[in-house]
Amino acid sequence: MGNQRKIEIMDTTLRDGEQTSGVSFLPSEKLQIAKLLLEELKVDRIEVASARVSQGEMEGVQKITQWAGERGYLQKVEVLGFVDTPASVDWLVEAGAKVMNLLTKGSLNHLVHQLKKTPEQHFEDIQKAVDYARSRDITVNVYLEDWSNGMRNSIDYTLSLITFLNKIEVSRIMLPDTLGLLNPKETSQFIQMITSKFPDCHFDFHAHNDYDLSVANVLEAINSGISGIHTTVNGLGERAGNAPLESVTAIIKDFTDFEIGLNEHKIYRVSKLVEQFSGQHIPANKPVVGENVFTQTAGIHADGDNKKNLYFNDLLPERFGRERKYALGKTSGKANILKNLQELGISLEPDELTKVTQKIIELGDKKERVTTEDLPYIISDVLQNNSITKEIFIEGYHMTHSRGLKPTVQLKMSIHGKSFEEHSSGDGQYDAFMRALVKIYKSQGLQLPKLTDYHVSIPPGGKTDAFVETVITWDYGRIFKTKGLDSDQTVAAMMATEKMLNIIDKMDINTPVKVDIQELKNQNPKQDKENFYGNEYSATAR
Repeated sequence: MGNQRKIEIMDTTLRDGEQTSGVSFLPSEKLQIAKLLLEELKVDRIEVASARVSQGEMEGVQKITQWAGERGYLQKVEVLGFVDTPASVDWLVEAGAKVMNLLTKGSLNHLVHQLKKTPEQHFEDIQKAVDYARSRDITVNVYLEDWSNGMRNSIDYTLSLITFLNKIEVSRIMLPDTLGLLNPKETSQFIQMITSKFPDCHFDFHAHNDYDLSVANVLEAINSGISGIHTTVNGLGERAGNAPLESVTAIIKDFTDFEIGLNEHKIYRVSKLVEQFSGQHIPANKPVVGENVFTQTAGIHADGDNKKNLYFNDLLPERFGRERKYALGKTSGKANILKNLQELGISLEPDELTKVTQKIIELGDKKERVTTEDLPYIISDVLQNNSITKEIFIEGYHMTHSRGLKPTVQLKMSIHGKSFEEHSSGDGQYDAFMRALVKIYKSQGLQLPKLTDYHVSIPPGGKTDAFVETVITWDYGRIFKTKGLDSDQTVAAMMATEKMLNIIDKMDINTPVKVDIQELKNQNPKQDKENFYGNEYSATAR
C-alpha cells in the first residue's frame, strides 16, 4: 500500500461551522456534538469556539472542557485565540481549555491594511502571545489567516512567518484558504513547497468551498505532504462553507494510502443531529449524507444490481450507517418494485406486478417520489381494482373551491357505455361530487347506498405530498368497503366511490331499501329531494 502516514482530522463545526449564517448552537447542543465527534466519530481534535465572543460561548466551552477533562480528551479540544496578550489566553484559562489556535496574519495584505503593522512588529506580538500562553500551561497552534493569498501575492513574507514560527516551535502551523480561492494545482504547488522546506513541521490545511473545490483541494493537500485536515460536519461554514467531514473521510479512505482514525459508520448519525441543531437542511443530493445518494431511481439500475451489483461503487451505504434504497416513481421498472417488495416480504403474481408497476408510473407523474411506505397502499388499491369489473367510471370532472362560496363540481359519468353529465354545489368538494352523482343516478331510476363511514389515512411518516388512502363504508342491504388512492384527498374519495358504483352494479338485492321522498318532504317542507340525497352522504364525510 505504500506510506501509511496518519492524517489528523480536526473538526471545526462548533467554531467555523457556527459562522454559517443563522447558525448558533446552544451550550448544551455544543456539548452533545462534541461528545459525538470525539467518542462516536473519533476525530482527532475539535475546535469549539472563538475566545471572548460571548458569555454563552464561555458557558459552552466550559461544559465541553469539564466533560473532556473527565474523559481524558482535554488536549483534543481547541479554541481560536487572538494576538491580544493577555486577553485570549486568560479567557481560555477561565474556560478550562488547554489548546489555543492563535490567529495571525498569513498575507502581507492583511497585515498592512488590517493591523497596520510591520512584519517585525507582528512577529514580536506573536512571540509575546506564545510565551504568555506557555506560562499559563496553554499549548499553541497557529493559523496563518489568508495564507493562500499570501502564497500568491507576498510569498517572501508568508515564508518568513513560517520560518519564525518554526524557530519558536509552535505545535502546529495551520494553512487556511480563507477566501476559498485556490485551485487544486495551486494547492499542490504551495503545500509541496512548504512541506519540503520545513520537513519537521506539522502543517494543517483548512479549505473553504467558494468554488466547490474544497474536497479536491484537500485531496491535493494530502498527497502533497500535509499532516492534518480541517473539516465541518455537512460542510457548514461561512459563505459556501468548509470542506465537509463526510466527503473528506471518503476520499482519504478510497483515494489515498494514508490512515485516518474516524469511525465512518457513525457519520450519518452525527450528520443528522447537526442538521437538526443547526437548522441547515442537508441537500438531498449531498454526497454520503444526502437523502437520495444511495437511492437507485432508474429501473435499469435496480436490474443491474440484481445481476452482480453492476451499479455499485466503493461508496457502499453500509459504510456510513445507511442502506441502499430503490425509488418508486415514473422511471421505475419491475426490478425496482421487486427490490421493495422483497424488503416488505410481499410476493405478487406476474399480472399483479405489471399492474402495480403501471400504477406507480401513473402516480409518479403526480408526485416526485413514491416511497416504500406508499407501496402497501398502492398494492391494496390495485388488488381491489383487479377484483372489480369496471363498467361505470368517472369520465371527467371540474371542481372549484373558493372562500366565501360553496364548492361546485361539474361531473361526467359513463354508465354501461352511456355518458351523463351533471353539476352541483355542496358543503365540501366531495359533498358536491356526491350531489351531482345522485342527480345522475336519480335520472336513471337508480339508487345509491348509504355512506356510513369515511376514513382518510396517509402512509407512516408521510408529508404534505403523501398519497392519501380513503376508505369508505357503504350500506346497501349489506355492509362493504371500498378504497381510493390518490395524492388528492377528494380524488381518492371519488375513486373509492367509483369502485362502489361498480360493486353495486353487480349486486343482486331482491328488496332494496325504498325511500318515500314525498313523505320526508311532508315531514320537513324546507328539504327538497336533492338536499335529502346530498345530505345522506355529506354528514359523515365532513
